[in-house]
Amino acid sequence: MTGLIIFFAIFVLIGLLIIGFYNSIVRSRIQVDNAWAQIDTQLKRRHDLIPNLVNAVKGYMKYEQETLSKIVEARNRAVSAAGIGDKAKAEGELSGLLTRLFALFENYPDLKANQNVLNLQEQLTTTENQIAFARQHYNDSVMIYNTKIQTFPGNIIASMFSFEKRDFFEIPETEKAVPQVNLEL
Repeated sequence: MTGLIIFFAIFVLIGLLIIGFYNSIVRSRIQVDNAWAQIDTQLKRRHDLIPNLVNAVKGYMKYEQETLSKIVEARNRAVSAAGIGDKAKAEGELSGLLTRLFALFENYPDLKANQNVLNLQEQLTTTENQIAFARQHYNDSVMIYNTKIQTFPGNIIASMFSFEKRDFFEIPETEKAVPQVNLEL
């Protein structure tokens, strides 16, 4: 009888451990999904601001229509990108073009003085900062989740219930380049 009680207690303990590890992995997966939703929300905000910015500067930047067209095309690719890798690549391209656009503003004094353009630029800059923060939070969440499903005993639970590794939102190579600063007059 004592052996049966010990066996039952061990069985219950193992069951509780499996449930605990399973719930921990599920919580981490939900946190990853939530972190991705936060990135997606900020990207949507960015995508909504870009057409307003392009329309606001179009009249001033008559000689930069090619740049504006590239920004619109890059925005459309970013909106339609599927998967984290494709979205990261498309967003990196869009970031590069926006940086170029902001640099071009220096050539247009009237544009730099336009309150609407300044407001849109400030909103985009704020959104870029929020995207960077959301990416960091997402990658931290992915790291925790991936660690749980790849270390013992979580890896056993993860394989039993088909939990899959998640991808990090990696910065494209174009954004990793150190910006060149020229202070010559």
